[in-house]
Amino acid sequence: MSYTKIWVHCVWGTKSRYPFLKGDVKNRVISHILQKAQERNLHIECINGYDEHLHCLLMLPPDVSIAKVMQQIKGESSFWINGNGVTKMKFEWACEYFAASVSESMLDPVKRYIFNQEAHHQKQTWNDEYELLVKYCLPAQNG
Repeated sequence: MSYTKIWVHCVWGTKSRYPFLKGDVKNRVISHILQKAQERNLHIECINGYDEHLHCLLMLPPDVSIAKVMQQIKGESSFWINGNGVTKMKFEWACEYFAASVSESMLDPVKRYIFNQEAHHQKQTWNDEYELLVKYCLPAQNG
């Protein structure tokens, strides 16, 4: 039998970075994502975010691509948000997302980072955060 343990830190935002996830909306969306993940046997270790984006630490199933996981999470949650009137305006996630593997030794720091999003974003904007994630987690591009 094969054995895999692939931790992935995923980050995705709302379309046009609109702050849909203020107040109770963020908590309702997170609860829904966790419920649906459990139904699909997708292990989400932690999830949190700020007004216009979410961070998630998950274990990637061995038979599913990260693109498929993100499509399922974003697509299903967007459908649920709109179908249940969770936001006043039509809700959409942005098309892009960030995903990077996380080593076992870095799980606790990544979890702390995700849990502390409120405090983190008092000091840094979502735009700056995303640029740093991409800069430090992706290989340099020759151009």
